[in-house]
Amino acid sequence: MRLVVPVLLSFFVMSFVDLVGIGKDRVAGDFPGVSDFILGLIPFAAFIWFFILSVPVGILQDRVGKKTMLNIGMGVTGVGLLIPFFFYNFATVIAGFALLGIGNTIVQVSANPLLVDVVPGRRASSFLSFSQFVKAIGSMIAAPLAALLFSRFGDWKLLFLVYGIISFLSVLWLGSVKIEETASTGEKASMASAFKLLGNSYILMMVLSIFLVVGIDVGFNYFSGKYLTTRFGIEEVTAQSGRSIYFLGRMLGTFAGALILTKLKGTRGLLYSSVLSIVSIFLILVIPSKVAAWALVFIIGLGVANIFPLVFSLTVQKYPERSNEISGLMMMAISGGALIPPVMGLVSDLLGVVPGMGVLLLCAAYLLAVSWIIIRKKLVNI
Repeated sequence: MRLVVPVLLSFFVMSFVDLVGIGKDRVAGDFPGVSDFILGLIPFAAFIWFFILSVPVGILQDRVGKKTMLNIGMGVTGVGLLIPFFFYNFATVIAGFALLGIGNTIVQVSANPLLVDVVPGRRASSFLSFSQFVKAIGSMIAAPLAALLFSRFGDWKLLFLVYGIISFLSVLWLGSVKIEETASTGEKASMASAFKLLGNSYILMMVLSIFLVVGIDVGFNYFSGKYLTTRFGIEEVTAQSGRSIYFLGRMLGTFAGALILTKLKGTRGLLYSSVLSIVSIFLILVIPSKVAAWALVFIIGLGVANIFPLVFSLTVQKYPERSNEISGLMMMAISGGALIPPVMGLVSDLLGVVPGMGVLLLCAAYLLAVSWIIIRKKLVNI
């Protein structure tokens, strides 16, 4: 546990990218003349780096080590958080969230395979699910913590300072422990070798799974407030609290997953999570009840909670010698969080909010198909 805890703390730092939601809402209030399109630059500035940097970071990580890259990522995250705290205008907000996205990209590429290195192989899926529980805590407490800081000190931006300090303390803690990392074997990682892995149908299928599950996560987080208001007539501020209910479901789901996956095979866990996701998303599209809608927001969080760590662990454990390149490809796929929400918005503009939310149903259908294929063809036995 001496090695596991500081690595797990990096997943709390990883959650700071979810400040894009509350950041967008608060900045809109502070700068009322800024259009919705320009406000959309906040999540774009944070998530576009996953597409640009993930594979290069994975390659560099193959040379300098996962722990070193993880500390660099948390340091950049800390800097990104402090910039808009000390120099607050819209330009510095964009710059801060861009650095937050860069740092978070590095953290996500490094933290997942490093955690696999410090836990027993047979418990990788369980610990990766627990890591998402740690991440969900940070995501869930951000909004109430910002409200608390505003009510006590009159400045919600103190949240940036608090999370920035945590980032730098995490760097110091992780830097103080010695970790034996799993070394890559065979050819040294390169851009060519990384993208060559996409020629492996299993890896390509799993990378697309990450793209779509992150799309579901960010898309629901982004769209749920409007959906609840438009479809069920729920007051706007109340509807926005659906974000916290969703994150609560994710948090409890990852905690339960960490326990259950010590006994349940990861392949079965992926199947059951996919079934719960697609059923709950379908039901929120068709049910008329407000009460049921709130319950389904929670259940969707439960269903999605463990899919990311399960997909990651089922891939890295099948090809451990290429973990850096696989991690880079999968973190690149987090760019699904930047692309799926605009697709939802476009469909919503053309056809209405229900078809807009229905985009997530198609994403969930793909995940269910993947989980069934893995089990049916016995592609992995973990």
